[in-house]
Amino acid sequence: MDRISCGEKAVSIHRRINQTAQPYPSHDSLKELFERCAARYADAVAVVHRDRRLTYRALNDLANAIAARLLEVGVRAGDTVGVCVERSPEMIAALLAVLKCGAAYLPVDASWPDAHLRTVLRAAGSRLVLGDQATALAERLPDQRTLPVRSVRSGQAGAETAPRHGNPRTRVGPDDIAYINFTSGSTGHPKGVPIRHRSVARLVFGARYARMGEDSVVLHASPVLFDAATFEIWGPLLHGGTCVLYTASFIRLSELRRVLVDQGVTLVFLTTALFNTVVDEAPDVLSGVRTILTGGEAHSISHMGKALAHYGPDRLVSVYGPTECTTFATYYPVRRLPPAGTALPIGRPIQNTRMYVVDRQRLCAAGEIGEVWLAGPGLSPGYLGQLDHREAPFAVCDIDGRPERIYRTGDRGYLLEDGNVVFQGRLDHQVKVNGFRVEIGEVSHHLDQDPTVKQSYVTVTETLAGGKVLMAFVVPAVADCTPTAVRERLGAQLPDYMVPSAVHLCGALPLTATGKVDRRALLTVQHPFGASSS
Repeated sequence: MDRISCGEKAVSIHRRINQTAQPYPSHDSLKELFERCAARYADAVAVVHRDRRLTYRALNDLANAIAARLLEVGVRAGDTVGVCVERSPEMIAALLAVLKCGAAYLPVDASWPDAHLRTVLRAAGSRLVLGDQATALAERLPDQRTLPVRSVRSGQAGAETAPRHGNPRTRVGPDDIAYINFTSGSTGHPKGVPIRHRSVARLVFGARYARMGEDSVVLHASPVLFDAATFEIWGPLLHGGTCVLYTASFIRLSELRRVLVDQGVTLVFLTTALFNTVVDEAPDVLSGVRTILTGGEAHSISHMGKALAHYGPDRLVSVYGPTECTTFATYYPVRRLPPAGTALPIGRPIQNTRMYVVDRQRLCAAGEIGEVWLAGPGLSPGYLGQLDHREAPFAVCDIDGRPERIYRTGDRGYLLEDGNVVFQGRLDHQVKVNGFRVEIGEVSHHLDQDPTVKQSYVTVTETLAGGKVLMAFVVPAVADCTPTAVRERLGAQLPDYMVPSAVHLCGALPLTATGKVDRRALLTVQHPFGASSS
């Protein structure tokens, strides 16, 4: 066990920020927590989607019907079940059904290339996929059993019914795996991040970053593949609140305004880029929302300034956290802008979470830059297939005289005297694009496998709205190499969010004096071969 050296000032500030313990149902599973809500708030509205409104009783009945079918076909506690269902009440019921069986749900996307889809399902040990296009999935996934989730539903919109089944008697513990998210990996293979039931309870109970209760109306607009969906779904549904499902795959500001107003949404999460777009183009869209959470990338101070002027203080909260720490790890209520030239802080740890800033095995005092480490019950048990890997970012260290299991985020930051942490970039080449974490090395790996590509360099650049986009520079290996063809081949191997928005062809990659690719030169030189931007 590594021992982290601790100076007096460093210990003092870390003890102060890490007093985060709050009571929460740490001994209960999501199954138990939801079923209690379904009994207590049976006639309250649990889920809204367009003109459909499901009560807790109806949602529980639908989930129990799907769970009964899963148990019938052999799903057992500890299994992993793929869920490939568009955002709908059936999707929520499918997630619940998997949990009620004691299994873990694995969200997947039908738009993924077949190879990526099979890789993820195989890595998670899935043998069955719940889908709303089960026939098409069966043709694409011959090694998976597929079940159509919508076949369980009966009844009409507004009067949802399902075959009546009692709650399954499956025993589910707080340390069992609730779900698995996959993130980008530097070796060219995605990494599976399993999350325990207890970790989700830690996220949504006793929350410091937002008030949640039976009167909460929370928008679910994130892709279910994105870990923000964990907060958007389980935040309301474990408190007797209402989960409002956004009506389309892509956000349109006019539709977003309509949904927020018509359903009386009180709490939203927006990625940084989407938040910036709203602030620039239609700030009134969020005027009726009580709390606006935003995060996923470093914030634009100019956009945050506009938002503060429009919405006022005590409504904006910046949130930060890696998938490995169950969605959110820190929060920063934005009441004023930071001093000129300073980034907006990522804040302090949320409830039941601890944070350390460490440099070369030494706890940092205020003002000293180090790596951000996280600890507490929100941590994943480790990556699938690498739970005992000695080079994994999970480790147990002696910090301030006690053993602490930590996750090294790879993010750099420093503590302010008030205990808030300011983000200072990545230690590696991992970036977030539209809220999705992308390992640039994975994109580069697949580019390098392209026989028409001689050399490549992938980077990220910023849009006028403050969002991030991937850009690739390619030295062709053949005369007929084109940007469009390169992007099409990448699109056959990777999800859309990992395909660079633009591919530039160049005669050679410029180098710095130290022999590294000169990113600045690439971004400023006019390339004779042109570019593709779509």
